[in-house]
Amino acid sequence: MYLARLRWPAGFRCARCGLGKAWRVRGLWECAGCGYQTSVTAGTIFQDTRIPLLVWFRAMWWMTGQAHAASALELRRALGLKRYETAWRLLHKLRRAMVRPGRDLLTGRVEVDGCYVGGRDKRLPGRHWDKGLMVVAAEEDGRGIGRIRIRQIVRASTANLVAFVQDSVAPGSVIHTYNWRKDLPLKSKGYRQKVTFPEKKKKKKKKTPWEAMPRARYVISRFERWLMGTHQGAVRREHLDYYLDEFTFWFNLRQSQNHGELFFRLAQQAVTVDPVIRHRILHPTSVKAQPQSAGDTEIPE
Repeated sequence: MYLARLRWPAGFRCARCGLGKAWRVRGLWECAGCGYQTSVTAGTIFQDTRIPLLVWFRAMWWMTGQAHAASALELRRALGLKRYETAWRLLHKLRRAMVRPGRDLLTGRVEVDGCYVGGRDKRLPGRHWDKGLMVVAAEEDGRGIGRIRIRQIVRASTANLVAFVQDSVAPGSVIHTYNWRKDLPLKSKGYRQKVTFPEKKKKKKKKTPWEAMPRARYVISRFERWLMGTHQGAVRREHLDYYLDEFTFWFNLRQSQNHGELFFRLAQQAVTVDPVIRHRILHPTSVKAQPQSAGDTEIPE
């Protein structure tokens, strides 16, 4: 019943006809109007799972109680799971639930910057690197940082950067960038753009990215330390999105000290995220689907 209240906080609503009355039939919910049957886990990350819901709840409680990034090895030990792969897939599904669909956009003045993250690819011999390009948007909250948004993009093209801004920041906001092209079509999309360039005059001191973009750079450095602290940087590029979602969840809720509130927030979002099959977790395609338009914009390190 707890999961049902999370799934339908205002009461049951039939997905087919919209009626708000149903009967319980052999563990399913049957609409009193059209007879459509559904389960409380259908259309959520719990759909078709062979893992008992009690184990899912224990995993969410453990995950939201960690002071650092969660690892599959620690979760396996904490829950007594037999296989490492089970813990790994469970964690990746929960990481997908840490980003709420339709969340509010950032507003006001927003710093936008990016960098490459990752390390050596141990699957290949020699000095092969497996780095991903991530873009960060950080709200200015006085001298502090408000909410953040992070995404991995396949390349720093105009189409990818503008798409990230549109998906993350509300129109009318000021987009502050460092050493990016001023001709990005942000104004036509309803944004104002402020670009800080390194000073080239001899009399003026060159402004570093840290001085120009302190909030975005702090988020980037914090993520790199967070990633190294638990995973030693051993995160493949194709799975980087999951860790970006987890870090965003923790950073935006960093002021919350209530373990129960964090658990409730994660459980609440878990029933709003579409199910994902095992193959999609192992071989995500979100980055590959991004547009490959011309007009690359340099993102300084």
